[in-house]
Amino acid sequence: MQAYLELMRDILAHGSDRSDRTGVGTRSVFGRQLRFDLSAGFPLLTTKRVHFKSVVLELLWFLAGSTSNTWLNQRGVTIWDEWAAPDGDLGPIYGAQWRRWPTADGTTIDQLSELVRSLRQDPDSRRHLVSAWNPAVLPLGGVAPADNAAAGRMALAPCHCLFQCYVDQGRLSLQLYQRSADLFLGVPFNIASYALLTHLLAQQCELEPGDLVHTFGDVHLYQNHLTAEIVHEQLRRTPRALPRLEIRTRAPSLFDYQPEDFALLNYDPHPSIRAPIAV
Repeated sequence: MQAYLELMRDILAHGSDRSDRTGVGTRSVFGRQLRFDLSAGFPLLTTKRVHFKSVVLELLWFLAGSTSNTWLNQRGVTIWDEWAAPDGDLGPIYGAQWRRWPTADGTTIDQLSELVRSLRQDPDSRRHLVSAWNPAVLPLGGVAPADNAAAGRMALAPCHCLFQCYVDQGRLSLQLYQRSADLFLGVPFNIASYALLTHLLAQQCELEPGDLVHTFGDVHLYQNHLTAEIVHEQLRRTPRALPRLEIRTRAPSLFDYQPEDFALLNYDPHPSIRAPIAV
């Protein structure tokens, strides 16, 4: 995970100070990329602890097509609380777009089921794509997340908005495009989530996991993270050996995995570093 820390240093050295939607302000660069060979270990950050259980539960929530924060809260996950309405509604965010993309004739498209089908039937295709960026239901600016959700719009615009798969010599690789990336808080979580998704897609298609390629648009550090106790503390730490992911069973489908199907072996991170989230 040294490349992650080098990206952090890149932002500090070459980033521009910018205003942003949250009012906190960022230091930002544009157009960067990280690559992880998944055969070399599971890319979970070791210079601070990342809560793997929350990574698993959020991904299973996406795969189920759920958009209610209540499901996460019932399992002890609070990462979406700042954007959810009191009843848990988040509007048509990732799960809805992945599993129920609306069409002009009133039907929906299950993008994930189509992805698995095309990977199995036509592995050399260049159309193994899933998009969460639906302009018709993006949140309106200046409107509270709960009010956007009540109006049938997303509570939060998708940050990790597109991914594409590629099959070569029995290995499945995945490239993610993330338009907006909070490098300290969000990106370690995003890396782990899409690494896990790559493992699941590979298992379901009888392939080996290949590379995770993480491509960024605006990748930034929030100004209130640029402190000795947060960003600079992480940069003082030395990365440790990556853990290994164990998938204990092959589920009948991509949508049938359970939290107990996963184990993270030999994860030995530095202690957690707490930081405020920008809403």
